[in-house]
Amino acid sequence: MAVPTTLMDIQNSENFRTNEEPKFRSRVNKIKVGRIDLGEVTPHNIKLLRRLNQVIFPVSYNDKFYKDVLEAGELAKLAYYNDIVVGAVCCRYDTSDNSRRLYIMTLGCLAPYRRLGIGSQMVEHVLKIAELDDALDSIFLHVQVNNDGAIDFYKKFGFEIVETKEHYYKRIEPADAHVLQKTLKKGRKSQKSGEDQ
Repeated sequence: MAVPTTLMDIQNSENFRTNEEPKFRSRVNKIKVGRIDLGEVTPHNIKLLRRLNQVIFPVSYNDKFYKDVLEAGELAKLAYYNDIVVGAVCCRYDTSDNSRRLYIMTLGCLAPYRRLGIGSQMVEHVLKIAELDDALDSIFLHVQVNNDGAIDFYKKFGFEIVETKEHYYKRIEPADAHVLQKTLKKGRKSQKSGEDQ
């Protein structure tokens, strides 16, 4: 019998095909799936958030940002993958333009942990917060114009580009940013008050 010499020969060999093959494949798939949890940002782990932001984002955030995050409660969460901090989301309320909106200041995940559902879970958390607040008109954020991956990611959740701000960023190129916005259902307040009667 000839000895297999290439990967294709090995895979086609009768010795390679066993009843164990499907188990092996499912075991490999299980390795890729991990536990995702969102946890509070506290004075004890704020340095982790600062370090994450330095690694993930091309911009720096000042001390006031981190002070505000500590007071944000449910609007700021660290993302854990199998108990390892790998991402974070930080939001704040915005009352400009005669409306009450939720602004996503940061939402990011370390590169090796992307495409595992961590970012989606963080967005879902933000959407749940918005769902519970009838006074919110929309959720919005800024994304660098060349960040196609982030733009496509947010579009999956119903965000749309509503504006482009030139020279939004000070020390990075390109300096322009798209404003992505998800408009929340109009009339939520009036529907709820009608239901209460």
